[in-house]
Amino acid sequence: MPHEAIIYRTATPEEIYDLRWRVLIAGTQRDSPEFPGDFHPETLHIGAFAGEAIIGCASFIPSEWDGKPAWRLRGMATDPDWRNRGVGRALFRFGEQEALKAHVWPFWCDARVSAVEFYLKQGWNLASEEFFVEAVGPHRKMVKSLPVPAVSLN
Repeated sequence: MPHEAIIYRTATPEEIYDLRWRVLIAGTQRDSPEFPGDFHPETLHIGAFAGEAIIGCASFIPSEWDGKPAWRLRGMATDPDWRNRGVGRALFRFGEQEALKAHVWPFWCDARVSAVEFYLKQGWNLASEEFFVEAVGPHRKMVKSLPVPAVSLN
């Protein structure tokens, strides 16, 4: 189990739905692990895999922040048996690399209050007061800007 090598790669929505359901949706009033934007052609789904098992996932959905193109992070989840092993941090790094390639940033999300500290440690900033998401609980809007890559004039 937690001794296998972890592979990070893009994934299909169907590959991440089981983990998303188990970690984020079960026990809420939602009846599906599908989020709006899951099948947008530019949406980036990332999975962390130990062998054939998915142990972490995140979806970066094209969106806007302050009227400019951005990525909305949704459905970030790590299998409870794999928490505190760097899986979430690695998913963020992978997503950030892809965003830089696409020249689209910042990231933003509606973070569960229970996850705010994790996001802060990854360089995210609070962008709202606490608010309540029906059937899920208290959240805060958070945002992370990425450094603009230097452009060579040579």
